[in-house]
Amino acid sequence: MIDIILLTDARYVNPPNPDWYKQNILDDDKLVREALERRGLTVTRTNWDNPTYDWTQTRFAVFRTTWDYFERFEEFSQWLDRVGTQTQLINPLPLVRWNIDKHYLRDLEQYGIRIPPTVFIEKGDKRSLTEIVRQTGWPEYVLKPTVSGTARHTYRFVAENASAHESIFQQLIASESMLVQEFQHPVLAKGEVAFMLFGGKFSHAVLKKAKPGDFRVQDDFGGTVHEYNPSVSEIEFAESVVAYCQPAPAYARVDCIWNNQHELCVSEFELIEPELWFRKHPPAAELFADAIWDRI
Repeated sequence: MIDIILLTDARYVNPPNPDWYKQNILDDDKLVREALERRGLTVTRTNWDNPTYDWTQTRFAVFRTTWDYFERFEEFSQWLDRVGTQTQLINPLPLVRWNIDKHYLRDLEQYGIRIPPTVFIEKGDKRSLTEIVRQTGWPEYVLKPTVSGTARHTYRFVAENASAHESIFQQLIASESMLVQEFQHPVLAKGEVAFMLFGGKFSHAVLKKAKPGDFRVQDDFGGTVHEYNPSVSEIEFAESVVAYCQPAPAYARVDCIWNNQHELCVSEFELIEPELWFRKHPPAAELFADAIWDRI
């Protein structure tokens, strides 16, 4: 019986001659594994869709880098149903299910957490993108699916150019829900802050900045990562987001940008498989391990 299995996807299990991207994944998981093992836990690592793995032989499965789930959502969803009866998931299945879909932003807003102005468009909606844009009256937009990652089908456009995205919008809305948000211009100059929290408490933060000419901060698109020392009020804001979840998740990442009024707001709330940048702040691996220990 294994105590902990770290979940990844098949590309990152044992990659030959890993590039910088895959090496970052391996380095972070090594820090996590060693921190858990120092607590006397047995730890292994495999892809979530491993067909030969016996999940009943693992006490707890911890989501780490399952970064293909949003491209295989139905398969991943069925796997969650099955594996959730065979081992205990961290973070737990109800939180995972809730956090998969960006409708969670609406829940946070109703709780009193600031998010960018957002319109949720449900699957099968017959309106045109141009009509939706006209109803909001915003000058500039971001369009994205409610189930997504790594900026999949994420588009920025001005109101006058909505028709250029009409075809892809109609293709997507036929099979999945979408959202449009008012574009928040401070992200271009100030970037996006990722707050890492374990057991509901702040650990560390990084600042992600897009490359010149882009708005996507992910390193997949040339974004860069920098040190960031948040203020007390910023930390309190991030912790208030995690406080929405009861009980608090073992680990979480709260991504925040400044809105057009220069107020901090939540752009993403990651409870499934967030990158946590342990390599930027190695002591955080110990806090992560403590949070896992508290759960088990």
